[in-house]
Amino acid sequence: MAKPNKKGPTRTVDILCAKCKSPLFKYRKGGKGALVKCFKERIVTDFTTTPCECPNCGTVFGREALVRGTPAYKIIGGKAVMK
Repeated sequence: MAKPNKKGPTRTVDILCAKCKSPLFKYRKGGKGALVKCFKERIVTDFTTTPCECPNCGTVFGREALVRGTPAYKIIGGKAVMK
């Protein structure tokens, strides 16, 4: 499998907690599809203190995984929204 593009896309989106709307990441997302995974190398700003947990309400919004050999966060459906 091919690795994701190192430079990545230039468009940044805000990833928010679906429950309390507090910011989780500022992320360079490619394409116009749904938010399924966040590659760690594409995260511009990380507002979380512990991985995959909302700093405000404590909701677990994903899990750490290796996708195509690259560390990423797999997002649980409906737990995080993109703006």
